[in-house]
Amino acid sequence: MLLDKIIEGIQMVKGKNISIVNLKNRENFICDYFVICNGDSHNQVHAISQSIEKITIEELEEKPWHIEGLKNKEWILVDYISVVVHIFQKKFRIYYNIDDLWNQNQESIHKI
Repeated sequence: MLLDKIIEGIQMVKGKNISIVNLKNRENFICDYFVICNGDSHNQVHAISQSIEKITIEELEEKPWHIEGLKNKEWILVDYISVVVHIFQKKFRIYYNIDDLWNQNQESIHKI
């Protein structure tokens, strides 16, 4: 499953604070899940995105539809349509605080 491979890709390069937000039961959302994680540096954030892309291509033959943020590597978004991955540097994750935006329904967030 795509979500499992994304998590595996994050964990392979020591991505931290992984949260899965289930959006399936919310109205007007085009994706089923957000995956949010962070790394400690530009290099680690980039390595996480590369690891995700590598494992999904090799094991599922699935490429991301769109990737944003590769230039500054502070917040990289990897969009697989059904799953959107947000990879932050820790300070930017704290600043943007998107975890709390989705924390209205505690049941929709699963932390790994």
